[in-house]
Amino acid sequence: MIDAARRASAHYVTVVIPYFGYSRQDRKDKPRVGIGAKLIANLLTAAGADRLMTVDLHAGQIQGFFDFLVDHLEGTAIFVPYLKSLGLENILFASPDVGGVVRTRNVAKFFNAEMVICDKHRKRANEVASMQLIGDVTGADVVLVDDLIDTGGTMCKAAQLIMDKGAKSVRAIVTHAVLSGNAYENISNSVLTELVVTNTIPVKPGCDKIKVLSVAQLFVKAADIVTGK
Repeated sequence: MIDAARRASAHYVTVVIPYFGYSRQDRKDKPRVGIGAKLIANLLTAAGADRLMTVDLHAGQIQGFFDFLVDHLEGTAIFVPYLKSLGLENILFASPDVGGVVRTRNVAKFFNAEMVICDKHRKRANEVASMQLIGDVTGADVVLVDDLIDTGGTMCKAAQLIMDKGAKSVRAIVTHAVLSGNAYENISNSVLTELVVTNTIPVKPGCDKIKVLSVAQLFVKAADIVTGK
């Protein structure tokens, strides 16, 4: 589509990719593996893109893979108003892993709230071997924060751990709902009050615990700024 626009004499091509695929493959974590996120960036450049709009990259540093402008939008603009509408009395934010601390802190600051961390250890991809909670959640309405949810194993295990440590309730806000494998079943059977996601990836109906928020207006506002409207 980018190439077609260029061959039709387009002056400027802005690519809107709500969920940037291969974003989790952003480094060589073992020998002889590819860096898919960089490859996709190269493909977009070769095709002739001038600008990218996306939301909540797996790692902010991925912006450096591009040799053109990147508008990295944040899901907080969608989630914060919704959480405030719930009127939670003793809100506390939690990161499901150490790598998500910065993301969780960025949400917590809108509520002047504290945060805790779930420190996990993996045996292999999509399988958590052990998890420990760093911080006190007693009597709190806890909100887990992450950029994407795949099988839901980590999120559900973190939620169970938090409830076992004395939390009043636990819900999760996640931008990208990949939801592969037994994800829907895992979420339905979990202690999560609700899983709030966006529609950057289409979500199949069938789980009452999943609430979907639209990112449409987020991109509309960004596009208006870019075009000067």
